[in-house]
Amino acid sequence: MLRQYELVERVRRYDPDANEELINRAYVFSMQAHGSQKRASGDPYYSHPIEVAGILTDLRLDDETIATAILHDTIEDTVATPEQIEKLFGPNVARMVDGVTKLSKIEAQSENERAAENLRKFLLAMSDDIRVLLVKLADRLHNMRTLHYIPSEAKRRRIAKETMDIYAPLAERVGMYEFMKEMQTLAFQQLEPEAYESITKRLDQLKEGGGDRIARIASGLTLLLGRHGIQAEVTGREKHPYSIWRKMTERHISFEQLSDIMAFRVVVADTEQCYRALGLIHERWPMVPGRFKDYVSTPKRNGYRSLHTSVIHNEKVRIEIQIRSEAMHAQAEYGYAAHWAYKQGTAADVGGTKVSWIRDLVEILDHADSPEELLEHTRMAMYQDRIFAFTPTAS
Repeated sequence: MLRQYELVERVRRYDPDANEELINRAYVFSMQAHGSQKRASGDPYYSHPIEVAGILTDLRLDDETIATAILHDTIEDTVATPEQIEKLFGPNVARMVDGVTKLSKIEAQSENERAAENLRKFLLAMSDDIRVLLVKLADRLHNMRTLHYIPSEAKRRRIAKETMDIYAPLAERVGMYEFMKEMQTLAFQQLEPEAYESITKRLDQLKEGGGDRIARIASGLTLLLGRHGIQAEVTGREKHPYSIWRKMTERHISFEQLSDIMAFRVVVADTEQCYRALGLIHERWPMVPGRFKDYVSTPKRNGYRSLHTSVIHNEKVRIEIQIRSEAMHAQAEYGYAAHWAYKQGTAADVGGTKVSWIRDLVEILDHADSPEELLEHTRMAMYQDRIFAFTPTAS
């Protein structure tokens, strides 16, 4: 667990003007409020909100967001009140803590009604300030990292399914792909343990059999671009298990038939070098037809920009290559958090325009006639770039 001074130092490294006293007060308040509460792992409960805050420092978020992360469970799980939070930490932190806080369970409500009401409150808070979503995603990511400590398999599977259905798509929608991938991998491990273990073993065997193949290919890409005056940072990895499993199921193929298991990322200085690098790569290795996507000229809805291509490498393997500038890379790693100017306002917009899919979700709140309809429509809105086919008996 991060110590108090370590957390403050992390924030001050990227924001020297951060309100150090606010973070210190939140840290002490959370420790005292949670007291002797324990997590399933046996760790003190307050270690969880502190670790959530630590995750958000990687996104370089402001002091109010870090304080919100530290305090996000105090109203739900301790005797602390919203009024107390507002008095001690100000209206912005109090509003965000309230937005992240789950409603207390009401026994008279059905499971769907509880989930729908939590979602309703969350979406409304998110529409006012997208930082609420960023804290919630970091909260869920840390809970997934410690999910294996929960003894009940049914509870683990329920949390994993909720993560796969709601939180991973939300992370994708705000461009936080690293959050999305880790959530999917951890959820997949719980939902399809045999498939996860099988794919993980095969990936390990490939690493052993291929030796330093990824390092060799990455080095070759770096040398190719360097010879033509392009300084590039090239990294490679195997695709994560859930991504592999999804492709196997969608294409109805075996692991052995899946050819593009390795992915490489090429980060260059600017947009012009992105296209130059793409041309050099296509000139050197044959491109796989139908696998080129230009998200630079036509970004994804969440602002993601990158060039994607697949080529047949001279090691007789198909590899996927993503080419992006340093600015595009920051956006791809951290999504909207990469360029959010918190001290200039707290509306859920980027560049002055409210994020369109958030508007769609808030509109759903006004038209859903039942909890079930709200949940279903919200899921459909988050997956609106996909096509679903239903039979008359399956919906």
